[in-house]
Amino acid sequence: MTKRPFFIQALSAAALVACAPLPPAAQQTAQQPAQQPAVLHQPLPADAQAQPPSLLPIEHWRQASGAQVWLVHSPSLPMVDVQIDFDGGARRDPAAQAGLATATASMLTKGVRAARGQAALDEDQLGQAWADLGASFEASASRDRFTLHLRSLTDEQLLPKAVALAARQIGQSAWPEAVWQRERQRWSAALREAQTRPGVIAGQAFDRAVYGTHPYGYPVQPKTLAQIGVRDMQTFYARHVQPCQAKVSVVGRIGREQADRLVHELLAQLPQGPACAALPAVPEVQPLAQASSQRIPFAVEQAQVLIGQPGIRRDDPDFLALLVANHILGGSGFGSRLMEQVREQRGLVYGVSSSFSPGNHAGAFTIGLQTRADQAEAAVQLVHELVAEFVAQGPTEKELADAKANLIGGFALRIDSNAKLLGNVANIAWNGLPLDYLDTWTAKVQALGVADIHRALQKALQPQAMATVIVGAGGQP
Repeated sequence: MTKRPFFIQALSAAALVACAPLPPAAQQTAQQPAQQPAVLHQPLPADAQAQPPSLLPIEHWRQASGAQVWLVHSPSLPMVDVQIDFDGGARRDPAAQAGLATATASMLTKGVRAARGQAALDEDQLGQAWADLGASFEASASRDRFTLHLRSLTDEQLLPKAVALAARQIGQSAWPEAVWQRERQRWSAALREAQTRPGVIAGQAFDRAVYGTHPYGYPVQPKTLAQIGVRDMQTFYARHVQPCQAKVSVVGRIGREQADRLVHELLAQLPQGPACAALPAVPEVQPLAQASSQRIPFAVEQAQVLIGQPGIRRDDPDFLALLVANHILGGSGFGSRLMEQVREQRGLVYGVSSSFSPGNHAGAFTIGLQTRADQAEAAVQLVHELVAEFVAQGPTEKELADAKANLIGGFALRIDSNAKLLGNVANIAWNGLPLDYLDTWTAKVQALGVADIHRALQKALQPQAMATVIVGAGGQP
């Protein structure tokens, strides 16, 4: 079922925030069982905490199972969105089984087994059931998270059925072997076809150069998919998807008590262990010791170029300073330094942008550009010079003032739907941010000075140790 954002009542700009975007959830379908149990009624945990009045109040509590819940009551539409995140993203994949987390998420949508007097449902029957409910359930895996997402009307006749059906998919997945064989063949064919596209080749080479042997850089290939079986997915799921590890974000026309019951039922069919088993630590991304350059021949007129290095973790105290810095350098489109200098003044590129990708580990700082193959070397040299100058000198006062005005002025557009609001709440939940993060974001950005931006840039970026990948410019691989 196609995921369609819907709008909520506009909030004051002072309450809104630009948060790191969530990776898109994979689409999923499912089916209504013959009988639907009602949502369970349980008392709220004793440690439930309501926050002081704010422009965007977020309530947070922990359930007896260990699951943590973050709730924003949004009454403007009779809808609810629930996102459940677990520490089971691609960083947990074994190197030889790259793609395991994503495969596990995909197979969670392919059927449920018979249980508790209810018949088994295949993927087509599940799809029809969700269509009948006007609701959706999705599962996906990003670099760090294994994510489940339920969307439903809050109608008292529909919501209990949607919750019960989602609970079956979470706790009674069928893991059909024949379906996995089919999906693996399709996925492998798509990966082989992707090798005909220069952008894909550039991205793979860039990941190898920036991440080395870290799981963030593991390439999913037909040979790694061939090593993944249904039993491997079941083991991965049981290890990483546990109630005690769940971080649940809820947004919609729903109160705290109802949200608590809803979350309890969604997770009730998972094994309830006596203790939450700690997951092994994942090593950190290592900084680059020196610059590197790859020129990969490809028969195209337009070269694809990626330049960068490991950046920062999401919990870096300079996150906001670097968000503003990147906006000035290459994150604001035609208003950025890179676009002004490389495209507008020299005409060397069709487009150029920069970004940080922080996560549980240091995600890449990346500059991407497209240019004529015969201009690639000149464009790359200029970009390197501009980055070195920006890190050495920092922004001007005018650049900083313009960036603040743009970011703060666009605040409301970043949270004007339930989907965007859910992403912001899940960002707070996953990264352990303060509950008033959305309320204080504007003031914290406004307080940043040129010296703060300059210091953060010099700490985070090393222009002399950037990896460069050019695909389509000739030369030797």
